[in-house]
Amino acid sequence: MIMKFSTVKKYGVKSDVINEEAKVIQGFDIELNKEDRRRISRLVDNYEKSILSHLDDEYIRKTTWSDRLADRISSFGGSWKFIIFFSLFLGFWTVWNSVTFTKHFDSRPFILLNLILSFIAAFQAPIIMMSQNRQAARDKHESIIDFAINYKAEQEIDDLQSQLHRIQDDLRSLTQLLQEDQRNKEIK
Repeated sequence: MIMKFSTVKKYGVKSDVINEEAKVIQGFDIELNKEDRRRISRLVDNYEKSILSHLDDEYIRKTTWSDRLADRISSFGGSWKFIIFFSLFLGFWTVWNSVTFTKHFDSRPFILLNLILSFIAAFQAPIIMMSQNRQAARDKHESIIDFAINYKAEQEIDDLQSQLHRIQDDLRSLTQLLQEDQRNKEIK
Protein backbone atom coordinates (compact mmCIF):
# COMPACT_ATOMS: atom_id res chain seq x y z
CA MET A 1 0.00 0.00 0.00
CA ILE A 2 1.43 3.36 -1.03
CA MET A 3 0.35 6.47 0.81
CA LYS A 4 -0.83 8.94 -1.81
CA PHE A 5 -0.16 12.67 -1.79
CA SER A 6 -3.00 15.12 -2.07
CA THR A 7 -1.09 18.31 -2.68
CA VAL A 8 -2.91 19.56 -5.71
CA LYS A 9 -6.27 18.29 -4.56
CA LYS A 10 -5.81 20.07 -1.24
CA TYR A 11 -4.44 23.34 -2.62
CA GLY A 12 -5.48 22.96 -6.24
CA VAL A 13 -7.78 24.93 -8.40
CA LYS A 14 -9.88 22.23 -10.00
CA SER A 15 -13.31 22.93 -8.54
CA ASP A 16 -12.76 26.52 -7.49
CA VAL A 17 -11.54 28.05 -10.74
CA ILE A 18 -14.38 27.30 -13.09
CA ASN A 19 -17.81 28.36 -11.94
CA GLU A 20 -20.14 25.95 -13.77
CA GLU A 21 -23.28 28.03 -13.24
CA ALA A 22 -21.84 31.31 -14.48
CA LYS A 23 -19.52 29.59 -17.00
CA VAL A 24 -16.70 32.05 -16.25
CA ILE A 25 -13.26 31.85 -14.69
CA GLN A 26 -13.56 33.43 -11.27
CA GLY A 27 -11.80 36.76 -10.91
CA PHE A 28 -11.41 37.25 -14.66
CA ASP A 29 -14.99 37.31 -16.02
CA ILE A 30 -13.88 35.33 -19.06
CA GLU A 31 -16.73 33.37 -20.57
CA LEU A 32 -15.99 29.76 -21.48
CA ASN A 33 -17.88 27.34 -23.61
CA LYS A 34 -18.36 23.71 -22.60
CA GLU A 35 -15.39 22.50 -24.65
CA ASP A 36 -13.03 25.04 -23.04
CA ARG A 37 -14.21 24.06 -19.56
CA ARG A 38 -13.60 20.38 -20.34
CA ARG A 39 -10.18 21.17 -21.76
CA ILE A 40 -9.16 23.17 -18.67
CA SER A 41 -10.44 20.44 -16.36
CA ARG A 42 -8.51 17.82 -18.36
CA LEU A 43 -5.31 19.89 -18.20
CA VAL A 44 -5.66 20.41 -14.44
CA ASP A 45 -6.31 16.67 -13.95
CA ASN A 46 -3.22 15.76 -16.01
CA TYR A 47 -1.12 18.24 -14.05
CA GLU A 48 -2.37 16.84 -10.75
CA LYS A 49 -1.67 13.26 -11.82
CA SER A 50 1.87 14.07 -12.96
CA ILE A 51 2.71 15.83 -9.68
CA LEU A 52 1.17 13.05 -7.59
CA SER A 53 2.95 10.39 -9.62
CA HIS A 54 6.29 12.17 -9.25
CA LEU A 55 5.88 12.59 -5.49
CA ASP A 56 4.80 8.97 -5.03
CA ASP A 57 7.79 7.74 -7.05
CA GLU A 58 10.10 9.89 -4.95
CA TYR A 59 8.51 8.55 -1.75
CA ILE A 60 9.10 4.96 -2.88
CA ARG A 61 12.72 5.72 -3.82
CA LYS A 62 13.56 7.44 -0.53
CA THR A 63 11.89 5.06 1.93
CA THR A 64 13.03 1.66 3.04
CA TRP A 65 10.79 -1.38 3.35
CA SER A 66 10.73 -0.91 7.13
CA ASP A 67 9.50 2.69 6.70
CA ARG A 68 6.71 1.53 4.41
CA LEU A 69 5.85 -1.27 6.86
CA ALA A 70 5.65 1.28 9.69
CA ASP A 71 3.34 3.40 7.52
CA ARG A 72 1.09 0.39 6.89
CA ILE A 73 1.01 -0.52 10.58
CA SER A 74 0.19 3.03 11.62
CA SER A 75 -2.42 3.26 8.87
CA PHE A 76 -4.11 0.13 10.22
CA GLY A 77 -3.55 1.09 13.89
CA GLY A 78 -5.30 4.42 13.37
CA SER A 79 -8.32 3.07 11.52
CA TRP A 80 -11.87 2.13 12.46
CA LYS A 81 -11.10 -1.38 11.25
CA PHE A 82 -8.50 -1.72 14.03
CA ILE A 83 -10.81 -0.24 16.66
CA ILE A 84 -13.64 -2.61 15.72
CA PHE A 85 -11.34 -5.64 15.44
CA PHE A 86 -9.65 -4.90 18.75
CA SER A 87 -12.96 -4.21 20.51
CA LEU A 88 -14.23 -7.60 19.33
CA PHE A 89 -10.98 -9.22 20.48
CA LEU A 90 -11.23 -7.62 23.94
CA GLY A 91 -14.90 -8.55 24.23
CA PHE A 92 -14.19 -12.15 23.22
CA TRP A 93 -11.24 -12.37 25.66
CA THR A 94 -13.30 -10.99 28.53
CA VAL A 95 -16.32 -13.19 27.85
CA TRP A 96 -14.21 -16.34 27.33
CA ASN A 97 -12.39 -15.84 30.61
CA SER A 98 -15.51 -14.81 32.57
CA VAL A 99 -18.11 -17.47 31.81
CA THR A 100 -18.13 -20.53 34.02
CA PHE A 101 -18.41 -23.28 31.37
CA THR A 102 -15.08 -22.46 29.62
CA LYS A 103 -11.52 -23.11 30.67
CA HIS A 104 -10.00 -19.83 31.92
CA PHE A 105 -6.46 -19.25 30.73
CA ASP A 106 -6.46 -15.67 32.07
CA SER A 107 -8.81 -15.28 34.99
CA ARG A 108 -9.68 -11.95 36.54
CA PRO A 109 -7.99 -9.40 36.82
CA PHE A 110 -6.85 -10.43 33.29
CA ILE A 111 -3.11 -10.06 33.86
CA LEU A 112 -2.18 -11.69 30.53
CA LEU A 113 -4.56 -9.35 28.68
CA ASN A 114 -3.00 -6.39 30.49
CA LEU A 115 0.46 -7.59 29.41
CA ILE A 116 -0.71 -7.93 25.78
CA LEU A 117 -2.26 -4.44 25.82
CA SER A 118 0.94 -2.96 27.27
CA PHE A 119 3.02 -4.77 24.64
CA ILE A 120 0.84 -3.45 21.81
CA ALA A 121 0.93 0.11 23.19
CA ALA A 122 4.70 -0.04 23.70
CA PHE A 123 5.33 -0.98 20.06
CA GLN A 124 2.45 0.78 18.34
CA ALA A 125 3.19 4.25 19.73
CA PRO A 126 6.78 4.55 18.41
CA ILE A 127 5.76 3.08 15.04
CA ILE A 128 2.98 5.65 14.72
CA MET A 129 5.38 8.41 15.77
CA MET A 130 7.91 7.33 13.11
CA SER A 131 5.19 7.39 10.49
CA GLN A 132 4.00 10.83 11.66
CA ASN A 133 7.56 12.18 11.48
CA ARG A 134 7.88 10.91 7.92
CA GLN A 135 4.48 12.40 7.05
CA ALA A 136 5.58 15.74 8.53
CA ALA A 137 8.70 15.65 6.33
CA ARG A 138 6.52 14.86 3.29
CA ASP A 139 4.16 17.72 4.20
CA LYS A 140 7.13 20.07 4.47
CA HIS A 141 8.32 18.94 1.05
CA GLU A 142 4.82 19.53 -0.35
CA SER A 143 4.72 23.02 1.17
CA ILE A 144 8.09 23.84 -0.41
CA ILE A 145 6.73 22.74 -3.79
CA ASP A 146 3.59 24.83 -3.21
CA PHE A 147 5.74 27.83 -2.29
CA ALA A 148 7.87 27.41 -5.40
CA ILE A 149 4.78 27.20 -7.61
CA ASN A 150 3.23 30.24 -5.95
CA TYR A 151 6.49 32.20 -6.20
CA LYS A 152 6.81 31.36 -9.89
CA ALA A 153 3.19 32.35 -10.49
CA GLU A 154 3.76 35.63 -8.66
CA GLN A 155 6.81 36.36 -10.81
CA GLU A 156 4.84 35.64 -13.97
CA ILE A 157 1.99 37.88 -12.78
CA ASP A 158 4.49 40.67 -12.07
CA ASP A 159 5.97 40.24 -15.56
CA LEU A 160 2.51 40.35 -17.12
CA GLN A 161 1.62 43.41 -15.10
CA SER A 162 4.77 45.24 -16.19
CA GLN A 163 4.04 44.29 -19.81
CA LEU A 164 0.50 45.60 -19.41
CA HIS A 165 1.86 48.87 -18.01
CA ARG A 166 4.25 49.12 -20.95
CA ILE A 167 1.39 48.46 -23.39
CA GLN A 168 -0.73 51.04 -21.58
CA ASP A 169 2.08 53.61 -21.87
CA ASP A 170 2.49 52.80 -25.56
CA LEU A 171 -1.25 53.23 -26.07
CA ARG A 172 -1.14 56.58 -24.30
CA SER A 173 1.73 57.67 -26.53
CA LEU A 174 -0.11 56.49 -29.63
CA THR A 175 -3.29 58.22 -28.50
CA GLN A 176 -1.40 61.45 -27.96
CA LEU A 177 0.25 61.15 -31.37
CA LEU A 178 -3.11 60.48 -33.00
CA GLN A 179 -4.66 63.43 -31.22
CA GLU A 180 -1.80 65.69 -32.30
CA ASP A 181 -2.09 64.42 -35.84
CA GLN A 182 -5.84 65.03 -35.76
CA ARG A 183 -5.26 68.59 -34.50
CA ASN A 184 -2.69 69.22 -37.19
CA LYS A 185 -5.11 68.02 -39.84
CA GLU A 186 -7.84 70.27 -38.45
CA ILE A 187 -5.50 73.27 -38.49
CA LYS A 188 -4.60 72.72 -42.15
